[in-house]
Amino acid sequence: MSMLVRDYKIEELISAEAIQRKVIELGKQITAEYENQPEPLVLLGILKGSIIFLADLCRAIDLPLEIEIMGVSSYGEATTSSGIVRITQDLVKPIKDKNIIIVEDIYDTGLTVKYLCENLKAREPKSIKVCTLLKKDTPQQVDMPLDFVGFNIPDEFVVGYGLDLAERLRNLPMVGIYRP
Repeated sequence: MSMLVRDYKIEELISAEAIQRKVIELGKQITAEYENQPEPLVLLGILKGSIIFLADLCRAIDLPLEIEIMGVSSYGEATTSSGIVRITQDLVKPIKDKNIIIVEDIYDTGLTVKYLCENLKAREPKSIKVCTLLKKDTPQQVDMPLDFVGFNIPDEFVVGYGLDLAERLRNLPMVGIYRP
């Protein structure tokens, strides 16, 4: 289904309903994996794209948890990754001896996740795992283990549910393919 959203042609890829079902499923998987862990569980949201997913996911996890935020950028206002990852906002609190789940909106080239894992390991958490709503089928991906994956998607530029085009279209309740 294609739609025109204020001059942007968007082809629906994943419906709002399918996303909500998947978020609940991921929340149950994470709850089951960490329910017997005495160490704190920290969801580490990556700004800005993961914020909507993070908000829904934390409510689907039936455990006490903490939320931390980092700002990381590799896109800027482009539709492809620049290949250069930079931290735009760092953690406020230490994560030593905590179980960390990096919450990403999309796993594209893998450069951001690889950079984050390497950066966070130096801070001595008990564990680091990755939860991504979307895993893009991209040939140039860095091979990184992903622990929780919502949907595998084609190598297309997607928007909605937190994903943007030059800071716009994050507020769409579904994920759609942007058609210029």
